[in-house]
Amino acid sequence: MDIRQLYQDVIVDHNRSPRNFRRPETIDRVAEGFNPLCGDKLHVYLSVTDGKITDVSFKGSGCAISIASASMMTEALLGMDESEAEALFSDVHRMLTESGFAVDPAKLGKLASLASVREYPTRVKCASLCWHTLMAALMNTGAELALVSTE
Repeated sequence: MDIRQLYQDVIVDHNRSPRNFRRPETIDRVAEGFNPLCGDKLHVYLSVTDGKITDVSFKGSGCAISIASASMMTEALLGMDESEAEALFSDVHRMLTESGFAVDPAKLGKLASLASVREYPTRVKCASLCWHTLMAALMNTGAELALVSTE
């Protein structure tokens, strides 16, 4: 199977059956992200205990890339501490935006499937919306709604 097809299959799978697509009962931090160019809108919910992400989920609507990226993000973040989550954000952001960035599938796992989005600049914001929303949620320690727009 072609590696590009495999990556596309991962994105389709996460769009059809998004993981952690729910609003949890307990929330320590939350942020809302909106992409006005395509209408993607989502909330990222976090529970953080002693600096470690103990629960992460999302709700919202968007294109297949947006939903798949959020689904894969939540799977990757569970159990990480905040600094690890910030480092992962940096790696994913570089993967999506820097043409010379060397993708390490061993380090990024399924998230590496988003690397091909870089070839479609109008879709980069779709894939990165949840990540920017995550960063706003991490900084939002009062559990009030923080807003992010990818304008």
